[in-house]
Amino acid sequence: MKFAATITRSLQAGMQAELRDIERAVTTGTRDAGRGLKTELRRQVASAGLGQRLANSWRDKHYLNQRVDAASLVYTKAPQIIRAFDESAVIRSRRGR
Repeated sequence: MKFAATITRSLQAGMQAELRDIERAVTTGTRDAGRGLKTELRRQVASAGLGQRLANSWRDKHYLNQRVDAASLVYTKAPQIIRAFDESAVIRSRRGR
């Protein structure tokens, strides 16, 4: 049995193509994970009875891929309100009633 193989492209070009595929996969995975987390947080806030407006305060931001270090940030525009409910803080009016 004989085995023969030929390289149709240069090895460097093949590795560059593989690196692009890996970078694309990392970016897609990071973006999907960030969106999934944002959706889950919105669902939890709404199901806790805190309202759809507070649930919609969750945002996500995706950062451009610089090689294989893509990032996704999930944050809320109302951190004080979320923190108060998370810590079970007592919320009183300014007059104390």
